[in-house]
Amino acid sequence: MTTARRYQPHYTVEDYRQWEGRWELWAGVAVAMSPSPLGRHAKLLGRLVAALGNSIEAAGCAATVLVEIDWIIARDTVVRPDVTVVCGPEPEGHVEAAPALVVEVLSEATRDRDVVFKRSLYEAQGVPTYLIADPEQRTLHVLSLGTDGRYVGSLGDATAMPPVLGLCRDCQITLDPAWLFR
Repeated sequence: MTTARRYQPHYTVEDYRQWEGRWELWAGVAVAMSPSPLGRHAKLLGRLVAALGNSIEAAGCAATVLVEIDWIIARDTVVRPDVTVVCGPEPEGHVEAAPALVVEVLSEATRDRDVVFKRSLYEAQGVPTYLIADPEQRTLHVLSLGTDGRYVGSLGDATAMPPVLGLCRDCQITLDPAWLFR
């Protein structure tokens, strides 16, 4: 007895652009995004954007902080990180090259996606720094690409985070985890 193959649609960016609602596209598979964040998540997101923006400005970096902007990775892959930092000015449209830094703020609905799938995707795409912020555990995990192209770094306590992060060419910024989770 043979089993019929299950039909699995394969969507593209062109399909994605016509959808209503909040979606991502992972290798041709439509993935519904969770509803808007709850208070603690939203507060941390706001503090991260402020901290990144202030640090970039103070350091004189040629970088731009973007919130929930689509990153078109391939013809069949689009993600929307919570925060994206690109070198130079904001793009005219969506982000289409690997950002300098990506931040995901964990929630119960997105935890596995952010820690497993997106970590692997961002690593494969060469995102130099991936920050995973956990508002419940009050931790900030810093992952940086090593010389072998794999992420290295802390998946533990925010105090383990280096106080300075390399960004773009010769720019360094500072984030204070104690302030972020205050």
